[in-house]
Amino acid sequence: MELQVTNSPFNQEQVELLNRLLPTLTEAQRTWLCGYITALQGTAAGIATVAVPTSQISPAPVAPAVSKDVTVLFGSQTGNCHGLAKKLSKQLEEQGFQVTLSSMSDFKTNALKKVENLLLLVSTHGEGEPPDNAISFYEFLHSKRAPKLDHLAYSVLALGDTSYEFFCQTGKDFDKRLEELGGKRLTPRVDCDVDFDEPAAEWINRVLQSLTELTAAPGTAAPTAISAASLSASAESEYSRSHPFQAEILENLNLNGRGSERETRHLELSLEGSNLQYEPGDSLGVYPENHPQLVEDLITAMDWRGEEAVATDKNGTERPLREALLRHYEITVLTKPLIEQVAKLTGNSGLQELLSAGREAELRAYIQERDLLDLVEDYGLKGIAASEFVTTLRKIPARLYSIASSPSAYPDEVHLTVRTVRYEAHGRNRYGVCSVQLAERAQIGDKLPVFVQHNPNFKLPANPDTPIIMIGPGTGVAPFRAFVGEREESGAQGKNWLFYGDQHFSTDFLYQIEWQRWLKDGVLTRMDVAFSRDTDKKVYVQHRMLEKSKELYQWLEEGAYVYVCGDEKRMAHDVHAALTAIIEREGGMSPEKAAEYVSLMQQQKRYQRDVY
Repeated sequence: MELQVTNSPFNQEQVELLNRLLPTLTEAQRTWLCGYITALQGTAAGIATVAVPTSQISPAPVAPAVSKDVTVLFGSQTGNCHGLAKKLSKQLEEQGFQVTLSSMSDFKTNALKKVENLLLLVSTHGEGEPPDNAISFYEFLHSKRAPKLDHLAYSVLALGDTSYEFFCQTGKDFDKRLEELGGKRLTPRVDCDVDFDEPAAEWINRVLQSLTELTAAPGTAAPTAISAASLSASAESEYSRSHPFQAEILENLNLNGRGSERETRHLELSLEGSNLQYEPGDSLGVYPENHPQLVEDLITAMDWRGEEAVATDKNGTERPLREALLRHYEITVLTKPLIEQVAKLTGNSGLQELLSAGREAELRAYIQERDLLDLVEDYGLKGIAASEFVTTLRKIPARLYSIASSPSAYPDEVHLTVRTVRYEAHGRNRYGVCSVQLAERAQIGDKLPVFVQHNPNFKLPANPDTPIIMIGPGTGVAPFRAFVGEREESGAQGKNWLFYGDQHFSTDFLYQIEWQRWLKDGVLTRMDVAFSRDTDKKVYVQHRMLEKSKELYQWLEEGAYVYVCGDEKRMAHDVHAALTAIIEREGGMSPEKAAEYVSLMQQQKRYQRDVY
């Protein structure tokens, strides 16, 4: 039934607007409009009121107003949560929401009590720890200073890796703590494994739907569903994590000298034609292949046929089993969820016993340094159909490597520094899947599926005059080759100081000639090295830092940025302790004040880490 001018107080233009609007409204939107008009009628004099015929809108109870302000916070170490948060924010803004997007470290915690809608995206770093830019917010929320949040509607997206014991622990902690403080879940938390695009897209769609239904703003269309592919899509290039570029290998060298206990590959890859863009500090994702011999051993142990067709994705795409095990499925890592699924599929009593209550320590010990072939042989899993068994496997995850080249110095190229991993465990030789592929099977002219992983948390200072201190032993030196190369190309005047360490000066001094040239040319201001096996007492980069504590503190007081890259469990922890000790000693501070100094550096983005 259309509104007519003759039986209403509206002019022709108003009638046309109403007749276009009213048929498009949902029941929830009509309810909101009724409440809005009722509220207008009760306001102060001077505000015009409008009478809408009851034939057009049925009377309904007044709905309480729900804020369209949404705060999106992210905690991200490698940039994944940051990227997802930006795409979520864009979707929200397109639906008419007012969005505040912030890293957790930049968010003013005293504003939390005013937030009504909170969306929190966070990864778990190391052994269940928050990423660097989530630490301060995490500590605040778990402290006595955290406010009551009875007014808060929230939802958490957690990123993690099921091969770690404390899978998505940081996200779980945030979810639990927000509930303890009185918050109400807008949608349930979603925990994502390394292949996170699809579950993250589903979470975003549910959040958009819930917020839209709650606010029910007039004229707000139903949210357009976001796809998994669009989450990893890049504005600059058609290539992404879900659609990698096939990069040709231009060079593949061993950087270690003869007699070294180590093998470190320097790879140069062509990005020509990809339009992939990166900055120093970013990483390159490489999708590896499993070792052909392991694939053949697994097929033999299970009495499978390598030519049998099996599905390789949820869309039912089929490929030969041998190819699926080689390129699509992870077979070198055991996880608790995998063992649970295999136990459910097979009904194997031994696996069910291993998973039973009270045997968690035994399960953790068994998982360490074993692969799928071990599981098959140890528990006699032969005879399970390949088409069923592969449904328990997760997609082989990409390996992320810090980019070792400046795009200004090497246009259309990207360089990597990769340490080859080989070791013996449980009576068999083991190896790093990607590193051994690059060392033994990747030839010049071959192509690797790659994508750029942007990392906004590890970037050169915006001011080219700012001094920087770089600490990177072993392959941790890779991004600093990019940093110094970029500063040379841009003519930056800021001082550059590198702390580098490895085993032996004669065989393990990675990129030695380049560092010496940069020192000679004045691009690299200082370089302190520590070769641990060349002296009776092992000397590491943190020892060199302590030896130069006076000069290092002076650089900090001049505003220097500090960058750390490499092993998190030992090196990064020791470097952090050394940095704090230097500030305490040279600054004449208490341990508490020194810790505050370091915390402030992190907040100011003057202390950045790319650790793994």
